[in-house]
Amino acid sequence: MTTDFDAIVLAGGAGRRLGGAVKPEVRVAGVALVDRALAAVAGARRVVLVAPPDLARAGVPRTLEDPPLGGPVSGVAAGLAALGAGTAVNPGGANPGRANPVEPNPVEPNPVGPNEVGGEVGGEGEVWSQVVVVLACDVPRAGSVVAELVGAARGPGVEGARLVDREGRPQHLVAAYRRTALERALARLGDPHGASVRALVDGLDLADVPDPGGAADDADTWDDVRRLDAELAGDVDRGAAASWDDRTEPPTDAPTDAPADAHEHPDADEQPDAHSDRRTP
Repeated sequence: MTTDFDAIVLAGGAGRRLGGAVKPEVRVAGVALVDRALAAVAGARRVVLVAPPDLARAGVPRTLEDPPLGGPVSGVAAGLAALGAGTAVNPGGANPGRANPVEPNPVEPNPVGPNEVGGEVGGEGEVWSQVVVVLACDVPRAGSVVAELVGAARGPGVEGARLVDREGRPQHLVAAYRRTALERALARLGDPHGASVRALVDGLDLADVPDPGGAADDADTWDDVRRLDAELAGDVDRGAAASWDDRTEPPTDAPTDAPADAHEHPDADEQPDAHSDRRTP
């Protein structure tokens, strides 16, 4: 199993395009989206879930940007801080000095050293992976490309790798980044609250990983959910994903034409869905 990366799973946001349903808990082929996302990065050395308390999963450290609903970049900053320091310190915004405690993971990280994962040594001898996968929770097929993204991000002369969908649009929240490059990008950006993902990655040298067939498809509306539910009903990853947790079915009678919203970790530039900055200027 691949263990040469850390992972940040983004599961905040309001889900207004799903009629107010809690999007991470929406089930696709019987498995909540957040559980599918966690299963997609199950091979990571360490995982942090960026989500409100009611989405906590057993054995998974959790944090949240402060203030909440700060956008995907704010969530990435909180997740990266949690991976590195054990507490997610708000890097900007209304309360720049406030820290969100990370709920501990009772499961020890995979016992691998820096030579095995290409890790870097942090404070007090802590070892973290050079590559960090950033994954929005509403992309149920993302697990099929995580290994390829990690491999591409570790290639020479690049600072990360992103999935490119079938229409040629880069998916920067289905991506793997060199940790040092991501830290530099956040420092350059300054206050992450409300910042666009495109602004964060501007200037990074990212390898493109072509979508092998629907890996970038997101569950942004109830029509998307129904289509993906039908397509994934017999997926072999269902059992693995379901092992993370078992939650009640969300309401399915919400309107399919709900207005575009601040999606999972909404982008400040009216980004319509959880994982793409395709509509940012």
